[in-house]
This record gives sequence, structure tokens and C-alpha cells, in this order.
Amino acid sequence: MNEMQHLPLKSKLFRSLHRSLSLPTSNNRAAEQNCISLLQLCDSLPKLLQLQSHIFKFGLQSNPLVLTKFTSISSQLNAITHASSFIFSSYVETHYFDTFLFNTIIRSYAVTNDFKHNALCLYCKMLSYGIWPNKFTYPFVLKACAGIGELKLGQTVHGSVVKLGFDEDSHVLNTMVHMYCCCDDGIENARKVFDEMPNWDSVGWSVMIGGYVRWGLSSEAVGLFREMQVVGVEPDEVTMVCLLSACIDLGALELGKWLEAYIERENVPKSVVLWNALIDMFAKCGDVDKALSLFRSMNQKNIVSWTSVIDGMAMHGRGTEAVSLFEEMKKNGVVPDDVSFIGLLTACSHSALVDQGKGYFYSMTKEFGISPKIEHYGCMVDLLCRAGHVQEALDFVQRMPVKPNPVIWRTLITACRAHGELTLGEKITKELIKHEPTHDSNYVLLSNIYAKMFSWEKKTMIREVMAKKGMRKVPGSTMIELYNEIYEFVSGDKSHSEYKIIHQMVDDIGKEIRRAGFVASTSEVLLDIDEEDKEGAVNRHSEKLAIAFALIKTPPGTLIRIVKNLRVCEDCHSATKFISKTYKREILVRDRNRFHRFIDGVCSCKDFW
Repeated sequence: MNEMQHLPLKSKLFRSLHRSLSLPTSNNRAAEQNCISLLQLCDSLPKLLQLQSHIFKFGLQSNPLVLTKFTSISSQLNAITHASSFIFSSYVETHYFDTFLFNTIIRSYAVTNDFKHNALCLYCKMLSYGIWPNKFTYPFVLKACAGIGELKLGQTVHGSVVKLGFDEDSHVLNTMVHMYCCCDDGIENARKVFDEMPNWDSVGWSVMIGGYVRWGLSSEAVGLFREMQVVGVEPDEVTMVCLLSACIDLGALELGKWLEAYIERENVPKSVVLWNALIDMFAKCGDVDKALSLFRSMNQKNIVSWTSVIDGMAMHGRGTEAVSLFEEMKKNGVVPDDVSFIGLLTACSHSALVDQGKGYFYSMTKEFGISPKIEHYGCMVDLLCRAGHVQEALDFVQRMPVKPNPVIWRTLITACRAHGELTLGEKITKELIKHEPTHDSNYVLLSNIYAKMFSWEKKTMIREVMAKKGMRKVPGSTMIELYNEIYEFVSGDKSHSEYKIIHQMVDDIGKEIRRAGFVASTSEVLLDIDEEDKEGAVNRHSEKLAIAFALIKTPPGTLIRIVKNLRVCEDCHSATKFISKTYKREILVRDRNRFHRFIDGVCSCKDFW
């Protein structure tokens, strides 16, 4: 019995195969065209393997058109490695190969997750065969370089592009900018290539803007967008999504509002991706009610839409509303994924919904068959720690089926310090330092614990160790958007042209809130110095400078929004409560964990921060 008798003859593909490949072998053109047609119909690996045997049978194993189609279909079926082993086997005559075939193989490897290096190897093999690349080759090669992220490798390919004269092709250049943006220390190379491009289109601008956002250079991204407007290039949806990400990074709500208006005015197509980006921007820039309104107005929602608005509620401490949205999502037939549960558990954590958080955590596996990841365990530890259940959190960590990561240990340490379990916190931190001797935040945590113990000698010793190891505490910085400008302050900042006025305002604020009953918390100051000097040190923290600047520059009653790169310290948190009441201002502070909304001396976090 021949192999054709084993095929499911009712299949359209193999009924066609049986008819069309029963042709005289001399009719190579007809066999080639029929084989390509049948490959087009191929939708499974078993069918592909059977077609491969017929390629041999009819002598088409060295036909570049057939091999190119075979490669393309193999890529769609996640079988590019098999296709490559077939194409470069000893049965195939490689002198028939052409640029189109190599481009297809290189592209197929470039889009994989784990085999991008193979795309570069095949590019080198292509050159060794004396087959010259064309302008379609390099976007695939550069895409592979972007995935690998090695700057020197990208520079080598860049040299070949210039040598072969493809450095004026816009598609090649746009991909090259993207490649450099994906490499460590490659952003300056990307900008140089961008600036020297003979023609700019919206793709190139979007790629460069996206590159800046990727590396946290959001101010540069916004500046480039303004240049884009000056030269008259219209942004597209991709540009808008990148810029909305920049707004999130900067906390630039007014710019985000302007972008929303621009999208409406210029009729930029509002895909679900763009809707989701707008929701995320409004939520993370402080206007979560606007984010919810946009969400409600969407005609089509996906899991990302629901997750974005749940995350927004979580960040703002509106845990009950986040839980309600999660339940509504399920009723609408949207099945939650592991990311949805991270947002939900964070919401429970930030609102001290301990019992509900526990219930949802265990429902992941029981109701939805989702195995918790380390992030979900981290949320549970955070939930217990914020609620003051430190011992329960420690027991939970010790029972976890996965090894706790340093983030979980640092969460526990912070809770130990906040809730007076200082000896336990010291013990855990010392163990963490043994495993992470070069991580500066571990030393800062231990230093802060010693400060809480009033053990100034040990605190000083830790700081000296950090100095010897060349470690520095990450400096606190705060950004504020006023009148379409972004201002950034660091602790003790004197770089602003009006710093004397700002510092005087800080002193005036300090006097006013002390009269209202504020007492400075000085335990986090670095050294054992006089209390008066310590108070002066915490009084120059970056968020206080930003708030003082806002009080000077905005009319009475105006809401103040600021963004802090670190967690708000205990002293600034307490001081901001008094400022909001004394100066009758609503103050919205986004730190690295959540939002704090201060109104009339009360914070939305209820001190579960």
C-alpha cells in the first residue's frame, strides 16, 4: 500500500494533491504551481510533512519558489526550525537559492521569541553563498537585532546597510531606529540615524518617540512630538499611544487632555488599543473618574479595557469599586486572566479588603484554573502587610509553593518597620543582604530600621558600608505639570531660577502647619544630628518643594497634582495632610505604589500606604 492510501481522501487538500501531482514529471512548471497552491491550503504540521515528501517525489526540493512557500507556511505553523533543516539538508542544491528565499527564512526566524540569533546566522550564510541582500532583507535582520538587543551587533549590520547603499530607504532606516531604541545605550545612535534621515514619515517619528518612552525619557518624547507638529507630519494611532505612555510617566494630565482633544479634532482612528491607552493615562494621571467615563462609553471592550479601569481604581484606593467592576466583568462573560487578578488583589490590598482579597486569591485556581504566579503571592503578602498582619504574612511566605523573591522580602521588611516588628525586620534584612550584597535598597531598609530603633551608630555604619561599596540611595524627585510645562524637583533643589522664593515658601508652610499641630517625623534622616537640623532636612524633600511651587503659582483652591518617583515618606505624608487643611487645597500625590488624595487633612489611603 503506497503512502497516498493513508491520507484522508475526503480532505480538500489531499484530494487536490492526489489529482494534481499525478502529472508527468516533465511538466515541471505545472507541478511547481500545483505544489505552491497546495501549500497555500496546508493548515497543519502532519499535512506539511506529507507535502514535503511529495516535494521530493516530484523533484522540487531545490525549487526556490516552492521552498519559499514551504518556509512561509512552516513559519505560520511554528515549524520554521523543521523547514530550515529540510532546506539546508544535503538533498537540496543550494546554488538555486535566491534572495527572496533567504529573506523569507530570515523573517521567519526574526519573529520568533527564542531563535532570533538564527536570523543573523542565516544572514551570514546568505552572504557566504554570494547571494546579495536587498532592501527587504535588512528590516528583517534589524528586527532580529532589536530582539537580541546587542548594540555592537546592530552597529555591524548598520555598517553593511551603508556599504550596500540601503541607507536612504525609509523602511530600512525606520527599522534601524527601532533597533537602536531596543539596545542598551543605543538611544543616541537612534536619534542620530533619525536626524540624518532624508525623509521623515509618521512611522519614523512614532518609532523615535516610542524609543524615548521605552527608556524613561518621556520629556524628550514630548519635545520630539512638538517638533513633529512644527514640520507638519501628522501623528497616527501608534504615535498617540506612545505619547499617552509618556503622559503617564510624567503625570502630565493636561497634556493627556490635549492629546484626547487632538484625537477627536483630527479624527485619529480610535481603536480599542487607543481607547485603552486613554483610559490608562487618565487613571494614572489622577483623573480616574474620567477613565471610568471613557470606559463606559466604549462600544467594544476587551480584557485589557476591564483590567485598565480596575487597576485605576486600585491605584486610587477605591477597592470596593474595583471589586464591583471585576464582578461586572465576569457577568459580561469576560473571563479574567492572571493580569486581571493582579489588579484586583492590588485593589483589595490598597483598601484593606483582607477577607475579600483572600477569597479572590483562592478562587483563581478553584474557579478559573489559574495557577498563581509570584506576582499574585506578592500581592497577598502586600495585602496582609498593609493591614498590619505581619506574622500572618510571614507564615504565608513560609508556606508558599514558590521561592519568595526579594520584592516579597522587602515588602515584609517595610511592614516590620511600619508596625514595630523591628527585630524581625532586622533579621530578614540581614539575610536578604547575604543573598543580594550589591542591592542598595536592602541597605537603605536596614538603615531605616536602625533609625526607627534610634540606633544611630548602626545606622551610620550601614551608610559607611554603602559608601565603601559605591552605593547611593536613589534620590527622591517630584514632577509637577503647570501651564503646559513639566517641572522636576529633587531634595534640597536649588536649580530652579526661583529657588529662593520656593524655599522661603517651604519655611512659611512649615510655620503654618506647626501652628496647626504638625510635628515633624525625623527618624528617616540619614545621620544622628540635632533635631532642628533633621527637621530642616526633611523640610526640603522634593514633594514639599513641588507643593510650595504650586501654592506660589496657582490661584487659591486649585487642585495640586504631583508625581513622586519613590514612596512618599512618613513625614511628607503627614505634612501634606496638614497643608491640604491649612491651605484649603486638594492635593493628589502619585508615588511609586499608589495615589494619595489629600482633602481637608485626610488622605484617601487611610494610612494603608
